[in-house]
Amino acid sequence: QVQLVESGGGLVQAGGSLRLSCAAHGSIFSFYGMGWGRQAPGKQRELVAHSTSDGGTNYADSVKGRFTISRDNAKNTVYLQMNSLKSEDTAVYYCFVNAYSTPSPLADAFWGQGTQVTVSS
Repeated sequence: QVQLVESGGGLVQAGGSLRLSCAAHGSIFSFYGMGWGRQAPGKQRELVAHSTSDGGTNYADSVKGRFTISRDNAKNTVYLQMNSLKSEDTAVYYCFVNAYSTPSPLADAFWGQGTQVTVSS
């Protein structure tokens, strides 16, 4: 069993920054993949950023150059630094972890409860 505790969401003006954090607790000692997804009203959940334990990173095209994912493996914690925020970034952001390498990181994941990010224009 894995529990993910997210923090850092909130309301910010367009052009501003936020930093999300997610700490993983439970019976799994380490995670191959750690990342963030988001879901806006009326839309499907989408991948925002993903980091693997062998150093790989992957970003949605819409956030490249603005968002940065990082992780502290010793603390089983993943971060998402979000800069130059836009109104279209408004969504519930969910942390996820993968216990092993998988071609479907969103499907084969433990998910957090989500944190709201609202960007006002």
